[in-house]
Amino acid sequence: MNWKFSYAIGFHPWEDTDQEFSQSLASLLEREEEGRAPPYGRALDVGSGSAIWGIELAKRGWDVTGVELVDKALERGRERIQNAGVEMKLLKGDVTRLSETEVGTGFRLILDTGTFHDFDTDQQKGMARSIDALAAKDATVILLCWPRRIRPLIRGVSREEIEAAFTGWRITDVEPSFFKLPPPLEWVLRPDEHWYRLQRA
Repeated sequence: MNWKFSYAIGFHPWEDTDQEFSQSLASLLEREEEGRAPPYGRALDVGSGSAIWGIELAKRGWDVTGVELVDKALERGRERIQNAGVEMKLLKGDVTRLSETEVGTGFRLILDTGTFHDFDTDQQKGMARSIDALAAKDATVILLCWPRRIRPLIRGVSREEIEAAFTGWRITDVEPSFFKLPPPLEWVLRPDEHWYRLQRA
């Protein structure tokens, strides 16, 4: 998908999520936070868009850094952060070369709500290598992925492609996200997104 064009024309339906989707993510985050008290540690919001989910992480007590490449999304994100009154660092950068963005290291949680699954194989491996280099030893990666199938706009990804990119990591959980789109997008794109939770092998 051409994310720059999408934000330029105001087409970003992935920002209009419902309660069921939000709760599916909240349930995953609760597992990472269980038995602990905030602050929970460093979290990286990869391909953060306009920072919707990074803001939610910050509200929960995470020290959040977001990385996004599209200027329009960054503008929207910074405005959202200010309006939400939370602390969140939002940087411009390529998520396949995170070391060039100087995001730092020691991230206990890495969240991607729909970037990895639109990349080709080389980009996927670049993103995974970048994450591996900056993740803490006990880190968790949470990926939101559409399945690999022929459709317009979104490439999608298979479990095997995730495993091939994230060598040294293992998939511990795969759960539905309950993400929905308004018709006719729902009929054309046939979303069937799942959350993939990964930890170091």
